[in-house]
Amino acid sequence: MIGDEKLREIYKNGDCIYDGKIIKVEKWRVTLPDGREASREIVIHNGAAAVVPVDAMGNVTMVRQHRVALDTFTWEIPAGKLDFIGEDPLDCAKRELEEETGLRAASWRKLSHVITTPGFCTEKIGIYLATDLTQHESHADEDEFLRLMKIPLSEAVKRVMSGDFQDAKTCLGILMAQKILFEQVRLPKYGDGLPPHIRKAQYPTAKG
Repeated sequence: MIGDEKLREIYKNGDCIYDGKIIKVEKWRVTLPDGREASREIVIHNGAAAVVPVDAMGNVTMVRQHRVALDTFTWEIPAGKLDFIGEDPLDCAKRELEEETGLRAASWRKLSHVITTPGFCTEKIGIYLATDLTQHESHADEDEFLRLMKIPLSEAVKRVMSGDFQDAKTCLGILMAQKILFEQVRLPKYGDGLPPHIRKAQYPTAKG
C-alpha cells in the first residue's frame, strides 16, 4: 500500500491574485510526489459554522435565500462565515442562529467539522445541533434577505433523500441530527448505559 508521504504535494511559494471581503485567491507553486512542479489556484476562506435548530416539537428551522452564483433559491440550515481565522465555530454558530432566526439554544452538540471543496478551497464548516430553543428577535445582516420555515425533522430528511434539499452542509447536518435524536428517543431509560441488544441478553425480562 502506498503511504501518505508518497502522495504529498509540497508548497513552494505563492502569489495573491485577489484579496476580497469573503475570500482570497492565491496561485501556488507546489512540488509533486515525483519531483515535478505544478501550479494550484487556491481559495483562502476563514471557515464557517452551521446549525440544525430542532425545537421541542421536533421541527427544524430553515432559511430560504437566493444564491446568485447559481441563480437558484435554496433551503438551508442557518449558517455564516467566521469573523476571523481561528474564531471558535461554536461562537459563530450561536451568533448566526440568533441573527438569522432569532433563536437561542440552551443545548449544543457538535455534529461534524467538514471540508467543503478540498480540491481548491481551505473552507471548513463546523456543524452543530441546537436544542432547548427560545425565540428572540432576529437581526440579519443588511445585505441578507431571508425567509424562514419550520418543518418536522423527519420531513426534512425526506427532502434530503429526494434531492429537494441540495446544499451539502444542510444535507449532512439534517441526516446527522436525525440519527442522533432518533437514537436518543429509542434508548430505554434503564440508567445502565447498555445498548438494547446487550441489555436484553443480560436482563431477559427487561422490555423496550
